[in-house]
Amino acid sequence: MNPSGVQLDHEGPVVTLTLIRPDPVEPWLPAVWPALAEVGRGLSGNVRVAIVRGEGAAFDAGGDPVAADGDPQALDWLRAPGLISIAAIQGPATGAGCQLALACDLRILTVDSHFALTEVSWGAVPHHGVTKRLVELIGYSRALEICLTARPVPAVEADRLGLANLVVPAAELDEAARDLAAAVLAAPRDAVIELAALLGGAHGRSAAGQQAAERAAQQRLVDSAESQLRSARWNRPAE
Repeated sequence: MNPSGVQLDHEGPVVTLTLIRPDPVEPWLPAVWPALAEVGRGLSGNVRVAIVRGEGAAFDAGGDPVAADGDPQALDWLRAPGLISIAAIQGPATGAGCQLALACDLRILTVDSHFALTEVSWGAVPHHGVTKRLVELIGYSRALEICLTARPVPAVEADRLGLANLVVPAAELDEAARDLAAAVLAAPRDAVIELAALLGGAHGRSAAGQQAAERAAQQRLVDSAESQLRSARWNRPAE
């Protein structure tokens, strides 16, 4: 059953969330935000990749950023351990839509797309943790300029700044998202979980702390592999 404002499509360990709008040039329905939180709470542990996309030719047409605030679980689950989230962005991703895109682990943009954090124009500020995320991605000075001016950041610039992982023609967006999901699934899940945790926490660690975290992660993976090998030998039928 799909929550109001969100269409869910499952294909094995990949779930695609399509955000529904009543009109292609209008903002999302207010119900999208509690719907996203509901998706996060109900997502199966077998899901390894979540692809987030907009309906039609625009990821998001903006909207009142204050009204978009609410349950932090609406976006927090997109970076949960064991899950890699991919934003597939065509057209504008502004205000709340930009917050959603930046909450994802990876972002694919079409050549006609752009980001914009417009909250300051409303007398508000970006929320859902996007200010921290933006500074981590592009640094304080660039993040401040983008937020203060509320200007559009086109796909080419977003790619140069590090806000985009890929920029593709609009006709190739869905295929690019599927290919990226397949690349995630090709790696062992435990290794993906450890890698994402290492990289996600690297900013707050010293060089020595990061090396210690790497050694601990590597040891957990070795121990897990050895345990699985022993289990496979123990359960092997006698010849």
